[in-house]
Amino acid sequence: MKLQFHTLTISDRDAVRAVSLHAGRRNCNYNFANLVGWQFWFQTEVCVLEDAVVLRYTFKGKRAYMVCTPGALSPELIEALYADSEGDLTVIGLEDSQVEALQMLRSRFAIEVEPIRNQYDYIYSRDSLASLHGRRLNAKRNHINRFRAEHPDFEYRPLTPKLFDECRHLTEVWMEEKERDINATMQAEHRVMETVFEHWEALGMAGGCIFVDGSMVAFTYGSAVTTDTFDVCVEKADRQLEGAFTIINQQFAEHLPEQFLYVNREEDMGLPGLRQAKLSYHPEILLSYNVVHIAQNDR
Repeated sequence: MKLQFHTLTISDRDAVRAVSLHAGRRNCNYNFANLVGWQFWFQTEVCVLEDAVVLRYTFKGKRAYMVCTPGALSPELIEALYADSEGDLTVIGLEDSQVEALQMLRSRFAIEVEPIRNQYDYIYSRDSLASLHGRRLNAKRNHINRFRAEHPDFEYRPLTPKLFDECRHLTEVWMEEKERDINATMQAEHRVMETVFEHWEALGMAGGCIFVDGSMVAFTYGSAVTTDTFDVCVEKADRQLEGAFTIINQQFAEHLPEQFLYVNREEDMGLPGLRQAKLSYHPEILLSYNVVHIAQNDR
């Protein structure tokens, strides 16, 4: 098997999604909107096989691979990846079950596994986010009730291209409020957002926003990563308006189509405040993320 890669573009949508939507891998990195949006950052290339999507990344001069496939990585595919890597194979984003399946290769390869906790995805029951039922989410319900009491005329609207300029303005306000914490990744999000807006319909995006007194105070958007899991790519809100993040989270989940049983709210990037916020919603699944280094076994 020889892998043939090419630069990922929007034209790869149907071929990639034909595999990824049905593979059962809820990792947010397999969301095609994320792949296309961040292509410039990771120089992403793709090879679509019959039952697998192989992604090749280059970041900070190093090459790495991700593989979206329903089952374990086959020995033949590992051999092909190893050959393409020229003897320095790094596979990222593997779930624990996929790592366990690699044990059969230890007679031929030396395998080093590195769990990356900062990249674990937080996956929630859509119904839980929408209803906020149960004692554990009592504080969230209180935030929602307080927001509704203070802003009884708030309005939820589906996010459409007519509202993109207001999203841009709110993002600028959000960035100004976080000026001390801005880094290159956050700045790159601007470019990603513009790519998503440009290809909104083609990417199958869906979003929602909250208006108070005629002004947008929160918005969010994402797209399907599998047939039953919706990936939330972006969520922005006016940090000065208490409860804005809580209400957009709850309202968007409430308005999602019922086909989506789960909502992936992506990783916490190791940021303590973000981790605490994501854990406070009590994820149904904390999706593992492992980096695996594979080399020829010298034994």
